[in-house]
Amino acid sequence: MGQASPAPSAPPRHVWRFFRAGGFDQVRLDSGADLAALDQLDQKLWVALSCPARGIEADARTLDLIDTDGDGRIRVPEVLAAVKWACANLKDPGVLVKGGDALPLSAINDATDEGRRLLASARRILASLGKPDATSITVADTTDTGRIFGQTRFNGDGVVPPDAADDDATKALIAEAIACVGGEPDRSGKPGVSLAKVEQFFAELQAYAAWCQQAETDAAAILPLGDGTAAAFAALQAVRAKVDDYFTRCRLAAFDPRATSALNRPEADFLALAAKELSAADSAVASFPLARVEAGRPLPLAEGVNPAWADAIGRLRTLVVAPLLGADKASLTPDEWAAIVAKFTPYEAWLRRKAGAAVEKLGLARVREILASGGRAAIEALIAQDKALEPEMQAIAAVERLVRYYRDLYQLLNNFVTFADFYSMRRKAVFQFGTLYLDGRACDLCVRVDDPAKHAALATLSKTCLVYCECTRRGSPEKMLIAAAFTDGDSDHLMVGRNGVFYDRKGQDWDATIVKIIEHPISIRQAVWSPYKRIARMIGEQIEKMAAARDKAVTDKAAAGVEGASKAVEAGKPAPPTAAPFDIAKFAGIFAAIGLALGAIGTALAAIVSGFLNLAAWQMPLVILGVMVLISGPSVILAWLKLRQRNLGPILDASGWAVNARAKINIPFGRALTGVAKLPPGSKRCLVDPYAQRSPARWLVPLLIILALAACAAYWYFGHYKPSLEKKDAPPPPKAEAPAEQPPAKR
Repeated sequence: MGQASPAPSAPPRHVWRFFRAGGFDQVRLDSGADLAALDQLDQKLWVALSCPARGIEADARTLDLIDTDGDGRIRVPEVLAAVKWACANLKDPGVLVKGGDALPLSAINDATDEGRRLLASARRILASLGKPDATSITVADTTDTGRIFGQTRFNGDGVVPPDAADDDATKALIAEAIACVGGEPDRSGKPGVSLAKVEQFFAELQAYAAWCQQAETDAAAILPLGDGTAAAFAALQAVRAKVDDYFTRCRLAAFDPRATSALNRPEADFLALAAKELSAADSAVASFPLARVEAGRPLPLAEGVNPAWADAIGRLRTLVVAPLLGADKASLTPDEWAAIVAKFTPYEAWLRRKAGAAVEKLGLARVREILASGGRAAIEALIAQDKALEPEMQAIAAVERLVRYYRDLYQLLNNFVTFADFYSMRRKAVFQFGTLYLDGRACDLCVRVDDPAKHAALATLSKTCLVYCECTRRGSPEKMLIAAAFTDGDSDHLMVGRNGVFYDRKGQDWDATIVKIIEHPISIRQAVWSPYKRIARMIGEQIEKMAAARDKAVTDKAAAGVEGASKAVEAGKPAPPTAAPFDIAKFAGIFAAIGLALGAIGTALAAIVSGFLNLAAWQMPLVILGVMVLISGPSVILAWLKLRQRNLGPILDASGWAVNARAKINIPFGRALTGVAKLPPGSKRCLVDPYAQRSPARWLVPLLIILALAACAAYWYFGHYKPSLEKKDAPPPPKAEAPAEQPPAKR
């Protein structure tokens, strides 16, 4: 027995390389092998799982080509399909890493049928553009469809314009079809007809011919006046409602003679007309009855007709009454009118069944001529010739796809599979919409949003200070909303209503106004000084409240005094007694109390200063540092914990992304994303401010500091240093002599 052949070994798995940024591992896409093996990468290691196809800084047409299901989102399977297709049609997938505007023709894989079609189509495009010797093709070349297809009769889209035909008869027929049922633009931009339009056109022709045939078959009933029936019916319809109105009024007058006057319109209506400048076309005149209303009176066709309707009644008499009742007929009875209307009833019904109205403009003779000719077969043959080139022309569209992938696909991968562009800062990520300059800072992490309130509900989980701005351009109706991340500096002067300038990726400047702020710690420096700022703010607010209360009390007291004096004068009472004489004892007591308070405060300060000065020199900075840690420590710890939690994910998720990683924005990276204003290296500064305040009060604070330092120095010198020197220089005290030893007593 023969031995079984060994099972084929599985292809070797690709060895991936990763880099760490943002607190997590991200795959490196550095070679064509990395791209070709992308379908082997565990989807859990992708940074993003989907992103919107709009609102990001990537070519919209390229995104549409990747978004094969047209749902407005780019997903992992679509990205993999795009990468697989591009790699299959390039000799070396590594050229995608290089990218560029122009795809070398030599890079197209001509070892496959699809690749050969792509290469042939690329050369045909270049030849159509007058560049047959070009060695590369650009996106601009593939999108110039007017020049690509303008010189060709057929372009594979199934739409043929008139000039696609060889003979004048077919050209004229295609033009007539476009005029009747409308055309469709072909790839060259010219209007033409598709197979569906041809079918619609000839269906209209057949329907119109059949409809006209009905009238010819039953001409006696449908066309009572032959070729003049249409004009006669139009004249009838023009006055039909008014004639019916006249005979109805006459019947009402016969029903009750008292109504005759009212049915002829009251005299006041005629008086109102008499005050105007009248004409036969006046609508007010036309609203009056067709003729004078009387019981049983026939409708006059010449004399006594309302001037506004005289011409219409004249046409009725000429085109309808004369052929049917005789030219000498001068009036119509109700029965004669009813007979005339009945005569045209079959024609009216035939008109309601009208079909093929779209081709009526051609005339019945031309319609029948077209149907009898072979024009339809000629047009359909042209469409078949055009459709035969569809595969080649689809390859031309595929060339555009390949050129766009060559230019844009690698950038998308570095902002989808990995966030290499964002964390390496080689170039801005596709979600970075521009740079906001505001409050002495430049914020590079700016994303576009549609609804700040909705975006903020999720974005606040990023633990990042976000400033939402409404951006407008002067003289333009354009408007957009952005969310800018402030990741360095402080938030002391960030407030709704402040203005800045936003520069988009195209370099256009926008006026930006803050409309919403999400408060979060920005930096450790802000956290260090925030307790002191809060204390200073609290003290300032309390002083303002006390000053306002004191001012109000003084104002109220003065107002009460004035009001009391006024009332006393009005009542005739004597003025209130003068103030009591100055009490020196009471005044001295007040000063004594103030002195005791100041003394207690001074004693406490002296004790603090004394204790501080009793420390060794190396201990003093430690005490100062300890006090600062005690005050700022909780704020710094809280800010440090929140700054470590800053995460890009919620910001992008709120904009429609599906971020698959905890993309952190740590403190050093935050400093890189937000630039704080700094003087250039080597700058020279002049510290003399010509507008500085020059009041004597500016010396008060330095003077108090100097006096306090002098007092501390004096206290230390006289209280510690000098006594220690005197003690050191004084002679030592004499030693006390020991008492002599007594001899033992004799017994």
